[in-house]
Amino acid sequence: MQVFGIGKSDIGKVRANNEDTIYVSNERLGMLPNLFVVADGMGGHNAGEVASLGAVTAFCNHLAENHASAECDSECIRQILTQSLVSANEHVHGDAQNTPDHAGMGTTLSACSIIDNMLIFTHVGDSRIYIAGNDEITQLSRDHTLVADMVEDGSLTRQEARCHPNKNILTRAVGTDTGVNIDDGRVSLEGAKYVLLCSDGLTDMLDDSDIYQILHTDSSMEAKIEMMIAKALEAGGDDNISVILIGWGCE
Repeated sequence: MQVFGIGKSDIGKVRANNEDTIYVSNERLGMLPNLFVVADGMGGHNAGEVASLGAVTAFCNHLAENHASAECDSECIRQILTQSLVSANEHVHGDAQNTPDHAGMGTTLSACSIIDNMLIFTHVGDSRIYIAGNDEITQLSRDHTLVADMVEDGSLTRQEARCHPNKNILTRAVGTDTGVNIDDGRVSLEGAKYVLLCSDGLTDMLDDSDIYQILHTDSSMEAKIEMMIAKALEAGGDDNISVILIGWGCE
């Protein structure tokens, strides 16, 4: 299975700086055959971009430094990804504790690797991981937000949640505490065509159906990313917009 991913991040129309960080590796990193990461930082004094970049850097360093050789199956990769996210949390939290201007900073982080037709992921926050096939697009990750909890307990509908004033309040983030509750898992890619990782700057502007339609246009992966970002900008571009699109085989 020939895995290939590309990514792009856009500052959007409102933010003064880009607090998103993306990482794309189609080559081996430590024990992983490939790696794709999106992080969306938060915090004052430009600390959001410090948090997201610091988390992604610490995450990748942990993978490279502690797992430099030997083969690993999908369960092993799941454990390694999650251990690396724990390391990223420790780094960001330590920085926030030791640097006054970084106090209270944090970030989302969603990462995945693909091996033997299996997607392995780890996730904290409201950046998202999707799997798209010919017939549907499925959100694999769960939003760790106040409104997502309200949708689950029936207090809000999904449509109400999209325009709720508290839609971006996170219930989990990397670096805001000494520990972090992490979602992770393994999913078969049988019947899938793409994996998409993105920050909420995309999904706050576009419905899943909009994303699905773009993914099924007759265009290259790079063009699909450009179209998603362009539509998010047209819809307002209220936040930084980051997109990683992963496919396999020939485009």
